Amino acid sequence: MPAGTLYVVATPIGNLSDMTFRAIEVLRAVQCVAAEDTRHTLKLLTHYQIRKPLVSYHSHNMEERGPAIMARLEGGEDIALVTDAGTPGISDPGTRLIQQAVALGIQVMVIPGPTASVAALVVSGLPTHPFAFLGFPPPRGGSRQRFFTQAAVLPMTLILYESAKRLGRALADMEAFWGDRRIAVARELTKIHEEVFRGTVSEARKHFAQGVRGEVTLVVEGAEAGAPASEADHSAWKEELQRLLRQPSTTTRDAVEAVAVRFRIPRGKVYQEALARSETLPPE
Repeated sequence: MPAGTLYVVATPIGNLSDMTFRAIEVLRAVQCVAAEDTRHTLKLLTHYQIRKPLVSYHSHNMEERGPAIMARLEGGEDIALVTDAGTPGISDPGTRLIQQAVALGIQVMVIPGPTASVAALVVSGLPTHPFAFLGFPPPRGGSRQRFFTQAAVLPMTLILYESAKRLGRALADMEAFWGDRRIAVARELTKIHEEVFRGTVSEARKHFAQGVRGEVTLVVEGAEAGAPASEADHSAWKEELQRLLRQPSTTTRDAVEAVAVRFRIPRGKVYQEALARSETLPPE
């Protein structure tokens, strides 16, 4: 018996009417649906009067569930992979399942549709090409600092996902590492309470100071190419260095890297300034 097909099916990011005709046809035709959250997907299937067996596939069970799904595909079943919202494989565990299918020579077909990153980009008012999709920033620690440091020099429009509860912190990190760039904060896209805030990072911090709910996508202006900081800029970068060094979660290395990248100053020069301020450095 020939192997089945893994269908990567995009589903609505909010408005259920955004489901494509082809996606509905595929979900009706497959033998099984692998879903990130079966309860969430059941609501979608019920809305379109589709009855199919559901199997959960998420970050906590993908190592054990993946081989079982592969076995069913090799046995001739057609299976649809869906995520909670948008296109599977974009910042979700679906990537791993797709890689396993490709490695085994199983046919993989994509059923395109909504994705929050592209929807936010086109409505942001910022340049739509080139762009870089960065996914979710690491939640904490040195990896988060390095994430913002490394992305600071990218000259293209940046797209990020972030949880609503960490939005304020993300905006603060952006302003610290990237400067006060233009930004669009897209919230609850395609839903009743859809909101797109456009302005600068500092203005966004004020606008969302009281917190926010819902799904959030951030679209940020890329780095500008320019000359290194002039002597007149010295007070600004030194103040920023001191501010970063006072943060307990920021290491000296990360602070030096962030300032050197943002203000285009040689790292050695910034490091010497950090050493000169050693009495204010937090313990590492």
